[in-house]
Amino acid sequence: MGQKKRSGRVHPPTCPSETQPPAAARTLDPPNSSKARGFGREERARHRICMVSDFFYPNMGGVESHIYQLSQCLIEKGHKVVIATHAYGNRRGIRYLTNGLKVYYLPLQVMYNQSTTTTCIHSLPLLRCVFVRERVTVVHAHSSFSAMAHDALFHAKTMGLNTVFTDHSLFGFADLSSVLTNKLLTVSLCDTNHIVCVSYTSKENTVLRAALNPDIVSVIPNAVDPTDFTPDPSRRDNSKITIVVVSRLVYRKGIDLLGGIIPELCTKHPDLYFLIGGEGPKRIVLEEVREKYQLHDRVRLLGALDHKDVRDVLVQGHIFLNTSLTEAFCMAIVEGASCGLQVVSTRVGGIPEVLPDELVTLCEPTVSSLCAGLETVIARQRSGKVPPPADIHSKVRTLYTWRNVAERTEKVYDLACRQPVLPLPARLQRLQSHCGAFAGFIFSFLAVIDFLFLFFLQWLHPDHLIDVAVDASGPHSCWGPSFKKKAKDSNRAWPTGADTRHC
Repeated sequence: MGQKKRSGRVHPPTCPSETQPPAAARTLDPPNSSKARGFGREERARHRICMVSDFFYPNMGGVESHIYQLSQCLIEKGHKVVIATHAYGNRRGIRYLTNGLKVYYLPLQVMYNQSTTTTCIHSLPLLRCVFVRERVTVVHAHSSFSAMAHDALFHAKTMGLNTVFTDHSLFGFADLSSVLTNKLLTVSLCDTNHIVCVSYTSKENTVLRAALNPDIVSVIPNAVDPTDFTPDPSRRDNSKITIVVVSRLVYRKGIDLLGGIIPELCTKHPDLYFLIGGEGPKRIVLEEVREKYQLHDRVRLLGALDHKDVRDVLVQGHIFLNTSLTEAFCMAIVEGASCGLQVVSTRVGGIPEVLPDELVTLCEPTVSSLCAGLETVIARQRSGKVPPPADIHSKVRTLYTWRNVAERTEKVYDLACRQPVLPLPARLQRLQSHCGAFAGFIFSFLAVIDFLFLFFLQWLHPDHLIDVAVDASGPHSCWGPSFKKKAKDSNRAWPTGADTRHC
């Protein structure tokens, strides 16, 4: 693709201009101008957003799906979106996904559970290159578990960019790991422009952990694509009752509870079967239960599932079981209900907010309570007093949609862009006053080092020498309908083998 170079040394604006001249003559509005800020115009501003997280495809999970689906809907609404994550094996460099969604797989070292190592400094050259090349105006970081997300927030504030953070998890307050994580979250969010949580329980948890003003925290739930999770009753075997579990097999997903439920219910109900999808260190617990009680023909462990295969597993069941010990927002129970299954779940975290009472049976996170809840649903299933799967699907499909999530997130970006980015002296004062004497001093020192390192990088390789990337999404995307038509006409006119790469 052809690249355009900057005509002068300029910093990315706080908010992009709604209309831009042709690519050959593009300039950036001053960061504090009313045009750049989005005032006095009828249409909503078009943002240039960089999503940052350690967790993205090919890794599978709720955060990965959230980032991808939200990015696609924001592109559909006319915004430019790029994603920055760490390299996964041989997947490194730049990749393009559907609708021109550009993904930077950066060469950062993974430390534990797909989270990168962090020094708050070493990732600055790479992330600065991405932010400047793509003329990013909003940095949107995801997940408290992601070290790369915290680094991106830290560097973006140093570069004068607006920042948004989405918290997808709940944390405690007592154990050592929670104390350390909460302190890091306090440092990251004390000067972040806006925070998004996926449930009201998650909002309360985040506000308490990071000592935040609740006014800068919004609640925007997750969603599912209802077209990907449609019921198919013909796939069920009605001569037996099948309970489906699709989850990572880890402690916080309550796999130990599942290991206690299986033998107790299988003893009472000879026609009860379990279909379990997912992988993790707690798989050994389920294998031991299956071996001890000789349940090889009634408990199937499917292992890790691709996202495209989840629906094919769900439609084989009658009941979806979730045994999580903590959840901010459980997308799995929405997917199960969308496929027409009766849902039984633990009453923890934000789960009671997710589905209406008639679509879910909530239980305490104990073996006895979950067994009682499952017994109730099994009896209801045997008597035929459950609504048809199609009726359940029709109710769920209107509850959560990604387009609604994107519309609400768009308003958060508008709000964040109207807020100032703190200059270095005010940022140091905020860190010292908000994070405590010891942590405040340490991270104030790191903020100064980060600023000096950025100054050195700008001297070594000035912004105007960094090639501006051609937009693959957004209002000036070279992959838009006009480009596709032009490329089609050009390919028709040019001889075979001609170079058609340039926009």
